[in-house]
Amino acid sequence: MPRANVPSMPALARQVLAEARAKGLTIVTAESCTGGMLAAALTAISGSSDVFDRAFVTYSNAAKMAMLGVPEALLARHGAVSPEVAGAMAEGALKASGAGLAVAITGIAGPGGGTATKPVGLVHLAAASRDGRLQRLERHYDPALGRAGIRRAATRDALFLLKGMAEDTRVSA
Repeated sequence: MPRANVPSMPALARQVLAEARAKGLTIVTAESCTGGMLAAALTAISGSSDVFDRAFVTYSNAAKMAMLGVPEALLARHGAVSPEVAGAMAEGALKASGAGLAVAITGIAGPGGGTATKPVGLVHLAAASRDGRLQRLERHYDPALGRAGIRRAATRDALFLLKGMAEDTRVSA
């Protein structure tokens, strides 16, 4: 059961859409470990089509390169689960779309795939705006949440990141 002071996922998605709508922004998502959960959360809200532009589910490195323009050298140097790649995914999603805001998620949802330096539960998020802002966020979710819990937590944090970016956008006169 959600805590009283934390909005439910649908309520948070509605807040993101309302804020983006009020600022005249559209949204694009670039997801890896969440596999489209963020896009699903946003598009589950009736009327989202005036704000939600598109989604990229780029699970493989090849997809990150082909669909988002993430440089192969960046992936080789830092790995797919890194702040650098999350930022490149968000910026690439903006470039590949007409959206005003982008958010990207890449991480290790488990239960396998973790290493000593990149454990299960490590997720990098990034949000980029058409006006050149880029925000990155690193999360270390408890592996006890399980794969589904980590993916839900990352989706929720991406919504909060989007909401903050939309709120910080100035409306042009």
